[in-house]
Amino acid sequence: MPATSDPGPASEHTRALNAAAIEGLPAEDRRDFEDAARGLIASEPDLVLRGEDERVVWDMAAYGFLDRDQAPETVNPALWRLARLNMNHGLFEVCPGIYQVRGYDLSNVTFVEGESGVIVIDPLVSKECAAAALELYRRHRGGRPVSAVIYSHSHVDHWGGVKGVVSQEQVTAGEVPVWAPQGFMDFAISENVLSGTAMLRRAEYMMAPRLARGERGQVDAGIGKTTSSGTVTLIAPNHEVGETGLEADIDGVRVVFQLVPDTEAPAEMNFHFPELRALGVPENATHCQHNLLTPRGAQVRDALNWSKYLGQTIDMFAADSDVLFAQHHWPTWGAEEIGEFLASHRDMYRYLHDQTLRLANRGLTATEIAAQVTLPPSLQGTWACREGYGTTSFNVRAVYQRYLGFFDANPARLDPLPPQEAALGYVALAGGLEELMAEARAAHEHGEYRWAAELASHAVFAEPDSSAARELAAESLEQLGYQAESPIWRNFYLVGAKELREGPPQRGGERRLASADVARSLPLEQVWDAIGARLDGPRAWASRIAIAWDFTDTAERWTVRVQNGALSASPGELDPEAQAKVTLTRAALDAIVLGEGDIGELFGSGAIVIEGDPVKLGELFGLLDDGDPDFAIASP
Repeated sequence: MPATSDPGPASEHTRALNAAAIEGLPAEDRRDFEDAARGLIASEPDLVLRGEDERVVWDMAAYGFLDRDQAPETVNPALWRLARLNMNHGLFEVCPGIYQVRGYDLSNVTFVEGESGVIVIDPLVSKECAAAALELYRRHRGGRPVSAVIYSHSHVDHWGGVKGVVSQEQVTAGEVPVWAPQGFMDFAISENVLSGTAMLRRAEYMMAPRLARGERGQVDAGIGKTTSSGTVTLIAPNHEVGETGLEADIDGVRVVFQLVPDTEAPAEMNFHFPELRALGVPENATHCQHNLLTPRGAQVRDALNWSKYLGQTIDMFAADSDVLFAQHHWPTWGAEEIGEFLASHRDMYRYLHDQTLRLANRGLTATEIAAQVTLPPSLQGTWACREGYGTTSFNVRAVYQRYLGFFDANPARLDPLPPQEAALGYVALAGGLEELMAEARAAHEHGEYRWAAELASHAVFAEPDSSAARELAAESLEQLGYQAESPIWRNFYLVGAKELREGPPQRGGERRLASADVARSLPLEQVWDAIGARLDGPRAWASRIAIAWDFTDTAERWTVRVQNGALSASPGELDPEAQAKVTLTRAALDAIVLGEGDIGELFGSGAIVIEGDPVKLGELFGLLDDGDPDFAIASP
């Protein structure tokens, strides 16, 4: 592996591009700087949060380099502006009765004051950050107890810190209601399980938590600075919002809910506080273009649904609202401004949807459409629609994928070669590695960094040990990162460059799930699904396993089978022909799956009892693949 090398400077081509980019920006519009600072009550300039082990889980002080207005040559000026706006952190008043703590994690946490306590909306990613935010609120607004929790949607940055503000015991005892949209639990946990290892690894590229902060490193993540690295927790909701228009009295505060499924998240809702004339649109309209397909990987979002629901939001609430707040960024004040803000997002997602399909119906592929579609000047000139997170290019391809899939219908790409095999062919076609590298260097020198990166990537995949190929690929990605307006594109490019120079992280251990807390929240059906997704099919081809599972604490019974290299699970009466029967508690199964505690002690103590052939249980777990949380991405 090549030795570590520091990121390089901006090239003359990058300097020129970033300088020219300023001319196309609505720089005269400074309202966001006023709004982002409006209502500030208290802030900690050098905010650093630590976990119980004293490990830093959140560090705003590391972004001190963002203290000047003019962007450096290595950062797109629009991105620099957004990164500076996201430096506004602390406790803010949204309106009398509603407060937010911003900049204590990727997301915001909102506090709505009720009759007996405070309603907490979206308690961040990790419990350490949520606890610190609640402490800041209480320090300046009094020691109100938490009277309710609302999860706006199923993404982890909107619920992972819940145990920093309330305990499972309080919720179980009925002391604190927890509200969430219909389908919340299914989607909150499924996204973190079946593809959890791959998604977490890709998220490290997207959010760049391990990339150095600085003008040549990570500066922002668009909807916040980055994700915290504390303890992710989960408490299941005990109140479900099942329909739009549902009204609830939560601690003396009237709330009207709007379900908006299949928009930014598969389970999501907006909410209106009529007496406070305040509208919450958690992540359906923030101060940047969002992702229809997040680069870390997820189900493709529905742009058409998104647009239509925003239209419904305008019709239901805009005229009766004086302030709009979200769970990222800063609020928007004024009924007219709120209507315009929501309409710009409504029209943006509809435009991306309709223009993609119009061009697809003319025979263009996703890549060709992405090269053609640009937003109308009216939207490009609106800061809240610019590529501060998602990009038009990626979103167009997402719309195409949702309707037509990843295949572009060209039969030459029905069965493409794997990357390394294709790379060897390209190197041979070029006349050898040096000839290919010469073309890549020429492209790089001319500022054609996309082409240079593609050629150099072929060189890396063909000759993984070539330090020259790795460095040229890294330098090309680096310049693309310096030019990117989208912070997550910048992060992808720069993390890729770092990996090419240093190799992937070497942490070891398993990271299939967001946290053990999430794993314990899985219904048994999803536990079996998660185990099935780890089954090494080829090694299981000849296996025939049938195990009956009897859970003494939940009264659930399942029969799990492996045959034809696939796992299936059936609830209900146990199969009398099963080769083994396992009697246990759910906690004991969690201990096995999570690798916690002494398994031998569980068997020895009687917490797990096996009748029949115990070898079959060992055979089942011996066929599981632990995955690789450190797999390479920018190289084979």
